[in-house]
Amino acid sequence: MSPRLLREIALWLLIAGGGVVILLVALSGAFGRLAHHYRRHLAETRRERHFIASSSFFVTFAIVRIITHSIHAGRGPFHNIEAGGRHIHHLVFGILILLFVGFAWLSQLGTGMARSSVWAGRFTALLFGVGAALTLDEFALWFNLADVYWTPEGEASVRAVFLFGAALSAGFWGGPFLHALFRELVRGFRTQP
Repeated sequence: MSPRLLREIALWLLIAGGGVVILLVALSGAFGRLAHHYRRHLAETRRERHFIASSSFFVTFAIVRIITHSIHAGRGPFHNIEAGGRHIHHLVFGILILLFVGFAWLSQLGTGMARSSVWAGRFTALLFGVGAALTLDEFALWFNLADVYWTPEGEASVRAVFLFGAALSAGFWGGPFLHALFRELVRGFRTQP
């Protein structure tokens, strides 16, 4: 794996870590002012679903990369999943999740439409991010129809993840919530003794 790709992965792991923190703080609702900003800036259901999908996408990508690197290095408790001697790539699980979410959305479950549960929308948005990350992490495999995950051609997966992640995040950007969150963090650091 090239040093450039490792730097890219490290950068996105940091970004994903930040996404996890923001997601946990935002969804907890227990932190008064931050919960206020979450409700204020993500009141529109569509924007909230983009935020949740984007966050779960980047977090899942980071986790999957860590797990696949530990499997490749032969470290840790993780191992390849096999059925009948055949390696099952994680994109298979991503595709199954995306099919489930697509079916739910076709049935207007979790779409934000009338009589659709807000929590179902949050859950399907989270699943969409997870499924997309699992699938696009192996984009190079289905693009080349060969297992090129650890080759230079495998870097196409990282590029696909960044492109899709940027597009997915665009539905949330405009930044009102992130700006408010940043202001609160700065204010919090200033008030610390």
